[in-house]
Amino acid sequence: MLYLTLRQFEYVSAVGRFGSLSGAAAQLNVSQPSLSVAITQVERRLGRKLFIRRRGAPVELTDFGRDYLAKVEDILSQARQLDDPARTRHATVGRLTLGLFEDLAPLHIGRLLDAVRSKLPGAEIRYRIADFETLARDMLQSRIDIAVTFDLGLDASFLRRPLTSVQPHALMRIDDPLADLREVSLKDLSQRALILFEEGLSVRHVLGLFRRIGAEPIVHHRVRALEVMRSLAAHGEGIGIAYSGPLGGSAYDGEPLASVPITEDFAWEPIILARSLDGAKSAIVHPASQAIVDAFDHA
Repeated sequence: MLYLTLRQFEYVSAVGRFGSLSGAAAQLNVSQPSLSVAITQVERRLGRKLFIRRRGAPVELTDFGRDYLAKVEDILSQARQLDDPARTRHATVGRLTLGLFEDLAPLHIGRLLDAVRSKLPGAEIRYRIADFETLARDMLQSRIDIAVTFDLGLDASFLRRPLTSVQPHALMRIDDPLADLREVSLKDLSQRALILFEEGLSVRHVLGLFRRIGAEPIVHHRVRALEVMRSLAAHGEGIGIAYSGPLGGSAYDGEPLASVPITEDFAWEPIILARSLDGAKSAIVHPASQAIVDAFDHA
């Protein structure tokens, strides 16, 4: 007799995809406490932790959880096909998992999924949003087929295809002395309190930009989310440096926010399409990759 149900597998999949109990609960139309209890029941049955859950922090998959989630998603995919007569008549022509760096995902995920699904209407397209380290590991372990990310932290084990380049912006209060400038230099920012992302490669990259001009910047805050950076910057807690948007307008709480481009050419950062050279390559990787390239070309 099977103890775990497909519904419980759906709960595991949703929490893994959303990275939060609240987001998964809203998607599944269940209460957050009910979802939490269901996940605990699955973990007790398995005798292993699937997720690291800390108050006030995103839910993270354990190493065991990542492997288990991949198997769960395979089971759910097969179950959906068996439950859908149309899918049973028209077999899936392939399956692809697209990875996106977490700061780029909000800007690009919708149109990239549209582009890939339009190119491959019979394929099953999944996605995973993660940090640099997780994307690299999952590509090497064939959990992710291709990924849209910044060209940071990838060695010769990966094939890269340039998509575009983005200019960093300095985020600040609208009454900051620098806010009315058309652009600012790293030298302008070198003596100001900065707000940087906590992610290791991101921090090292930005600090490296300042070292190229012989400066040691002052880091006042390290954050994990763009909206936190924007809020702190809008309220005068420092100047944020970000490569992804929305960059100007207002912070999440409505406080006005200024965004000024950083002028140095060497500060521009390429966005790339990456895949592991040694990873398993399905027949749909090439057309999916071309659909993503075309989406960036037409943006």
